[in-house]
Amino acid sequence: MQATGTVHSGYVISTIDPRLYGSFVEHLGRAVYTGIYEPEHPTANADGMRQDVIDLVRELDVPVVRYPGGNFVSAYNWEDGIGPREDRPVRLDLAWHSSESNQVGIHEFADWAKAAGAEMMLAVNLGSRGLDEARAFLEYVNHPGGSHWSDLRRKNGREEPWNVKLWCLGNEMDGPWQIGQKTAEEYGRIAFETAKAMRAFDKSIELVVCGSSSPKMPTYPAWEATVLDYTYDSVDYISLHMYFDNHAGDTANYLAQNARLDEYIETVAGVIAFTKAKKRSRKNVYISFDEWNVWYHSRDADRTVLEGNDGWPHAPALLEDIYNFEDVLQVGCILNTFIRRSDVVKVGCLAQLVNVIAPIMTVPGGPAWRQTTFYPYLFASRYGRGKALQLSLDCPGYGTDFVDQVPYLDVSAVETDTDGALTFFIVNRHQTEAIDLDMALEGFGDRRVILDKVIEGHGLRAVNGADGEPVAPQDGAGSGFSGGRLAASIAPLSYRMIRLGA
Repeated sequence: MQATGTVHSGYVISTIDPRLYGSFVEHLGRAVYTGIYEPEHPTANADGMRQDVIDLVRELDVPVVRYPGGNFVSAYNWEDGIGPREDRPVRLDLAWHSSESNQVGIHEFADWAKAAGAEMMLAVNLGSRGLDEARAFLEYVNHPGGSHWSDLRRKNGREEPWNVKLWCLGNEMDGPWQIGQKTAEEYGRIAFETAKAMRAFDKSIELVVCGSSSPKMPTYPAWEATVLDYTYDSVDYISLHMYFDNHAGDTANYLAQNARLDEYIETVAGVIAFTKAKKRSRKNVYISFDEWNVWYHSRDADRTVLEGNDGWPHAPALLEDIYNFEDVLQVGCILNTFIRRSDVVKVGCLAQLVNVIAPIMTVPGGPAWRQTTFYPYLFASRYGRGKALQLSLDCPGYGTDFVDQVPYLDVSAVETDTDGALTFFIVNRHQTEAIDLDMALEGFGDRRVILDKVIEGHGLRAVNGADGEPVAPQDGAGSGFSGGRLAASIAPLSYRMIRLGA
């Protein structure tokens, strides 16, 4: 089986915003407590943060982390997480039926983010609260001093402002599960007024308005049209969320689901373009895909807590999906889609980063370890920054009940901005056949293979754990560059990354 393609140096989709490879830490389950924060842990730093987790986040080179939610933010009082820890209240979190100790708040998270090498992306509560809370939080975080909230920050130990640029105007406000759910008109109005107030403080901040929580929502895509009608000239991004599952156990259908993702992006990009034309605006609004991941393995285990049968536990194990080899291929396809749509998707957040549907898992008092999906995220984050290139690919494919034709090979290409290397990210969806890839390179000059990594040969249900990480990259073999062409045999059900340097 063969696939042929062409990539040309002049056919650029877009310069990729590094924040496309962001992530997310929510006060949910063990993401914060025994995830990033565990003062009794042997590796804990002076702030009580797990250094082993910080090291893994730095390995991933995560550029931005969304915080503190998520569903959690829609009933969260940010003031509960400031001041002396012994004075902070314990609250009942209605989103995840847990108790929140507030031992980690904005100060602690900001210090953790700095240690992890990430910028903060903060969300304000537009569910149970609104404009006044948002402007106060912004003043506390970003004003130098001489005002009530900024002076309180300085009193609490942070002299200089954090100057956070990226702010989310609530979370999933279309969802009936959300505290303070709103109609599109209600949300559009409050989002506009909140954006207006926040921009009155600082015109340079970037604002993210809530789009649909899923393309399955009954209000999609009319929600986007209504909300953008209110907010288009006041915001910079509209958020989209999507999760992927294989409840049916159908690998072929599962690995084709990024076709639905592409359609979702295409539809909302059309709504953005329509609104821009309708308003005769010169401003561009982009997509912040600030929640995405595989999520289905842990749902049955979560019911006891989420239905309230355990009372109000603190930091219970929730959404702790253990990812398998099949999920490596899915995450690779999703990341390829974002690279190919980087002209409209500028910010992305893998949800989430630690313990909660996450690439990093921890054992309380014990080790931190890499899930199988750690690796496609690692490779995209490290080598997928630069210019996304347009590919033409002629490859055999197959159909599903929701897409007529999906190629067996899913490929994206990036000319890296650090060293000029050309990086190909490749997933072979075929379950039994290797595919010989013949890719013509035009306008790149002479090249050679400088890095070839592959994850292949595992059973679809193979997993990693605290006692070992068998699903990990190995050196690829047989790829080569000659006569202006890359040739490689892509094994069935494999994830491959090939880099060509000058």
